[in-house]
Amino acid sequence: MSILRRQFIVSSACASIVAANREGVVALEPVRDASEKAEPFSFALLGDLHYDKLEHHDYGWLEKNHVGDLTQIKNYSRITSEIMPSLFDSVRKSVADSRSDFVLQVGDFVQGLCGNEKLAIVQNNEALAFIESKSLGVPFLFTKGNHDVTGDGATDAFMEVFLPYLSKQSTSFQGGGEQLKRASYAVQHRDALFCFYDAYDRESLEWLEATLAKRTSRHCFVVIHPPVVPYGARATWHIYANERDKATREKLLDLLGSQNAFVLGGHIHRFNTICRETTNGGRFVQFAISSVVNSASIKPATELEGLNEYNGDQIRVEPNFSPDTTDARRKVYEAEAPYVKAFAYADLPGHAVVQVDDASVVVTMYAGISRNVYRTIDLTKLLSS
Repeated sequence: MSILRRQFIVSSACASIVAANREGVVALEPVRDASEKAEPFSFALLGDLHYDKLEHHDYGWLEKNHVGDLTQIKNYSRITSEIMPSLFDSVRKSVADSRSDFVLQVGDFVQGLCGNEKLAIVQNNEALAFIESKSLGVPFLFTKGNHDVTGDGATDAFMEVFLPYLSKQSTSFQGGGEQLKRASYAVQHRDALFCFYDAYDRESLEWLEATLAKRTSRHCFVVIHPPVVPYGARATWHIYANERDKATREKLLDLLGSQNAFVLGGHIHRFNTICRETTNGGRFVQFAISSVVNSASIKPATELEGLNEYNGDQIRVEPNFSPDTTDARRKVYEAEAPYVKAFAYADLPGHAVVQVDDASVVVTMYAGISRNVYRTIDLTKLLSS
């Protein structure tokens, strides 16, 4: 009997998931009998977006505090204007064709770096207005990314604009609920629990542990912006990467492994799948995606696949990134490699559709702004690879 099946049977003895902290968990559906098959469903998946416009920024503030980010802001503003509408046209078609129940975005919804709360509120509201204008026809859910709260006033703007919106979107599944007061929240849909993890709140791990302790669903998704398992050149950009956070990271890894979780994230702006074993004998799968599409015509680049590719040579995919930290980044992979059981990587943005049923979780990824299938991955098979 698999770890996942054992977890489900044990958890089904509970009545339902009721939040230990009701500020962060939506009221959930009653538990069904373990022998009853759940109705399959799908959802569309988006990576980092960095919605932006040039007029969203206080340039005096940028000059003083983030002068090096101006080129990035100009590029994201161009992408928002020229590319993002076409990307969302494809997403809308994917939602319709797959009959997706919602769209999920993995953080860095906006670029941030506005410079003051007033401009950050404008940026957030305009980003939501853009989503509404694309008529997706389903709820739009997202987790907090670092850019969503970067810059003076950005955290307050997140609380003022995004939390009320997420409250409305998340509770649409259950027909009502309480106003969210934090960016860590959970939603039950069919036979899957979705935990949106605030990577920038030190209390999130305790919240996740309490939420998963009452899990009753067959599948568990944890939506978190930065990687849990490092990949690519930026080997120290994963959550709890500092040596002082080593014990905290191990606790998170073991928690995910005990749940056979499917971790959905972004941050690195690359496609990635990893199956990671944990010290308690569990396993979880990480799937990462980027939706920052720089041009209408794009092809996959720098493709890596297989365990032989999960080593320190990964850092060569961005040869100009932080050359003074080469040795330290290689050592990260030396320590991590023994636990990795499956690995794939590519420089290719796009969107995906995730199909969920009793037996499997399968991702179909589309390249760029198109609906051309890049690859289809059965995440459940990776758990036993």
